[in-house]
Amino acid sequence: MKLSAEAMLAKFPDSLPRYTSYPPANHFKPGAGAALLPELLQAINQAVALSLYIHVPFCDRLCWFCGCHTKHTLRYDPIQAYVQTLIKEVGVWGAKFKAPPPVSRLHFGGGSPSLLADADLQALRSALDQAFSFLPDTEISFEIDPSDMKERNVDALAHFGMNRASIGVQDFDALVQNAINRPQTFEETARVVEMLRKAGVSSLNIDALYGLPLQTPLRLRNTLDKVLSLKPDRVALFGYAHVPWLKPHQKLIKDADLPDSQQRFRDATWASQHIRAAGYETIGIDHFALPDDALAIAASNGKLHRNFQGYTDDSAEVMLPLGASSIGGFSGGLLQNEPATGVYSAKINAGDVALSRGLVRTEADHIRGWMIERLMCDYSIRFDDLRKRFGPAAESHVMFAKSIAAQDEDSLCESDADTFTVTPDARTFVRVVASRFDQWLSLAPRQYSKAV
Repeated sequence: MKLSAEAMLAKFPDSLPRYTSYPPANHFKPGAGAALLPELLQAINQAVALSLYIHVPFCDRLCWFCGCHTKHTLRYDPIQAYVQTLIKEVGVWGAKFKAPPPVSRLHFGGGSPSLLADADLQALRSALDQAFSFLPDTEISFEIDPSDMKERNVDALAHFGMNRASIGVQDFDALVQNAINRPQTFEETARVVEMLRKAGVSSLNIDALYGLPLQTPLRLRNTLDKVLSLKPDRVALFGYAHVPWLKPHQKLIKDADLPDSQQRFRDATWASQHIRAAGYETIGIDHFALPDDALAIAASNGKLHRNFQGYTDDSAEVMLPLGASSIGGFSGGLLQNEPATGVYSAKINAGDVALSRGLVRTEADHIRGWMIERLMCDYSIRFDDLRKRFGPAAESHVMFAKSIAAQDEDSLCESDADTFTVTPDARTFVRVVASRFDQWLSLAPRQYSKAV
């Protein structure tokens, strides 16, 4: 790399997409998702299997760092009413299918889906079983806030079919937790980990964050040591995305308490090395997995994918969104349900689906999206794979990739006759390289997180 890491951070924009979809969701257009319904149904009816994403936009505390679509509630009544709407939504979709489509993945995100009461989980599972066909190896995962969990909650989730769980930790230091309004002790987290394993969860992920307010290298080290002592199958190490213009509650975090880009880079670099030294393999830009985990196996076999949940070995071509603000997609385009729970509920109660914003993907979008996904997963693009997948239309994109490498002045990437590659020293800056393939980047205001 011709420039130092410090010089690279100064040279390139602070703000870039994370490329969990292409085009990114800020390009979705009002009404475009609803217009895609006929094509989406055709894709579902033809799919070998599909993924379901269920969004639960409620928390019993508001974490100031959170960038998710959620709302704070101290009462269960609105959550119970929301589950009843989800059940109706499942029924609306089920009535549209020729036959119950097989499901390879079901993921509950939030918010805090671990808030759901036992009876509501049972009722929702019953509705899902009527509309969809669950396979013996269907992966069912929940995002879990340890403060919500008691043994009976874990038992209810296990009865629902949960076989994978993701626990949010962020940071174990009390000062950092106070700065983000996220009190959570190591002891209660370890207790939940033990309960989940006892309940038969076969894959456990723990989320941690760098770039948090008042976080120091020593505090980050102590947090990661405690996370690694729990021996999760996967670790996700995300950089805190400070976007108070999008998430007003983040204004409660003082800018002066945040590390600058240089410190974020040093923390991310050290943390990655520390996790790898504990026996984990690097998966893309922010995930780590034990060598025998399905994610590591997919990465080694060239079958790693990236979607709205991050890195995955899920190869389903259809992801059906359920719940307010939930995002999904299929070959014809990307789509999102109504974000406001009131509008979402009104549509469902009227017997309609809740699809709202979306985007129709062109052939160029498919090609560029595939290239960006390969960069984000493999740090390289094999031109023969591109040609096999897209035929003659791929050739102009091969030439474009070669031109990017030829014009690169910073040793970020290189190309030969067969491959475009992010250089090993530049992998931290893969989002910068990926953005050069992004034809949509200049078409909307920058509303993204820091590139590193």
